[in-house]
Amino acid sequence: MNTWIALFRGINVVGNNILPMKELKALLEQSQCVDVQTYIQSGNVVFRSRLADAARVERRLADAIAKARGFEPRVMALKPRELERGAAGNPFPQAGATPACVHLFFLDASPSRPDIDGLDAIRTATERYSLKGRVFYLYTPDGFGPSKLAKRAERLLGVAATARNWRTVTTLIEMAKPYG
Repeated sequence: MNTWIALFRGINVVGNNILPMKELKALLEQSQCVDVQTYIQSGNVVFRSRLADAARVERRLADAIAKARGFEPRVMALKPRELERGAAGNPFPQAGATPACVHLFFLDASPSRPDIDGLDAIRTATERYSLKGRVFYLYTPDGFGPSKLAKRAERLLGVAATARNWRTVTTLIEMAKPYG
């Protein structure tokens, strides 16, 4: 069995695409996932599956939700070691003290032509960022919600992404540990 962490994008956001975690868990179990655990309402799930390919996991889960709920969320399936590498690469030591101010954007691929000038142009004086492979790190001490950089990062990087704050990333890593 393979351990996976699925990051769902676009569910339970501002009253759209509502999918209670209890129902999400049941949908994953019906899709041959076992030991399913959810974390907070924004679609973070740790589970095990016989599937070994991330793209197949993502497709199966997106299809299950589309069939049951009539909308297809974006799903990013990561192995625990991918989250661990992302956490280990965090350049912002403030994360421990202010976990809501540090976000990791997990990217579908390493950006081939990120618009660094565009990122710098909208970054506030207090914001910091770093791009390392398939992870974009963003420190927003004045809040993630009002950050123009947070809102536009995906477009300026040129690849699909989903973001999680430091607390969520470290919690998901801990949740996956019992499965190896």
